[in-house]
Amino acid sequence: QVQLVESGGGLVQPGGSLRLSCAASTSIFSIYAMGWYRQAPGKQRELVATIASGGNTNYADSVKGRFTISTDNAKNTMYLQMNSLKPEDTAVYYCSADRVLGATMSRSWGQGTQVTVSS
Repeated sequence: QVQLVESGGGLVQPGGSLRLSCAASTSIFSIYAMGWYRQAPGKQRELVATIASGGNTNYADSVKGRFTISTDNAKNTMYLQMNSLKPEDTAVYYCSADRVLGATMSRSWGQGTQVTVSS
């Protein structure tokens, strides 16, 4: 299991920006892929963005052009830069890390950080 700690959430006005961080307890080089997911009240958890070890990224259509996922390997940290935030982006944001252990893929989750977009 990889320990993941998110930070950077908060209250922001529509059109504002936030940067979320996800610090991993192990070297990112040992992680196959990392991602950000979010869960709004009464809704299922949904994919926001992923980044693979080779650097390939993937975004949900709803955040394309507004959010950017990245990693800092020296700091074992993943980021989610969120710009042009909308009220519908309000949710608890979770980071994930996938590791390959033999023939098994193991996913770890962070505890979540609240993002609220409201005027």
